[in-house]
Amino acid sequence: MQYAFATEADRRAVTPFKPQLLKWIGSKQKVAPRIIAEFPARFGAYHEPFLGAGGVLATLAPERAFGSDTFPPLIEIWQALASDPERLKRWYAERWTAFKAGEREVEYERIKASYNAHPNGADFLFLTRSCYGGVVRFRRKDGYMSTPVGAHPPISPLAFAKRVDLWHARLKGAQFDRLDFEEAMARAKPGDLVYCDPPYAHSQTILYGAQSFDLTRLMAAIADCKARGVRLALSIDGTKKSGDRSCAIPLPPGLFEREVMVDLGRSMLRRFQMEGQSLEAENVSDRLLLTW
Repeated sequence: MQYAFATEADRRAVTPFKPQLLKWIGSKQKVAPRIIAEFPARFGAYHEPFLGAGGVLATLAPERAFGSDTFPPLIEIWQALASDPERLKRWYAERWTAFKAGEREVEYERIKASYNAHPNGADFLFLTRSCYGGVVRFRRKDGYMSTPVGAHPPISPLAFAKRVDLWHARLKGAQFDRLDFEEAMARAKPGDLVYCDPPYAHSQTILYGAQSFDLTRLMAAIADCKARGVRLALSIDGTKKSGDRSCAIPLPPGLFEREVMVDLGRSMLRRFQMEGQSLEAENVSDRLLLTW
């Protein structure tokens, strides 16, 4: 595998896109231009089968895209953004109003209890913007969302509505579906591009989707894409402890042609786990693996 960069002629350049729709730890929106710089300048449809907060998709803003995830409340949010953005604004405004009218921790816990009793996109939307640091954490035994309320006030409905309009416009070419990643990747055609940002084995085991994720299945799906002429980029564990610890990931030999290290900065997850300390030695880097 080569540690190399795309040539200038092959690079796809984008400008940073900062406003987040969902507040979500692990989002690649901050480093999306660096990731996208390694994408080919031309490709067919864009596919993102581990959509999460959609930071790379929104920064890229492709003409034709397919975003997917297996988590129903999350896909409910994305489908509302695409088909009825005013509904998304109402979901947020209703919960923000109740949150501001009452005692913040009590109201947050009430909304969280409503979500845990009946998981839904409307409650989950507000929780992602008001929980601590965007740490969407679920208990392994029962799927209960357990993250406490954040220290900072959630943005106003007016500010959120502006973000909805902006994201709706940028993602007008995208279709959102609830699919397993194998199904989502199987629909990619030769010449298409797939970007995968799956749960990380070394750093995200407490987070949504990470508890039961099977990396072996993903590698088989990537090999199938490569064999069919679909180009694929994969973000995966790189280094922790500011480069002092390398995260070993079993990779099938010959599957990836290039590897690029992407600096993510300090780990917000470690800050959450260590009760808000500023962690000078907790910088994290990802590996961006490419099949071409």
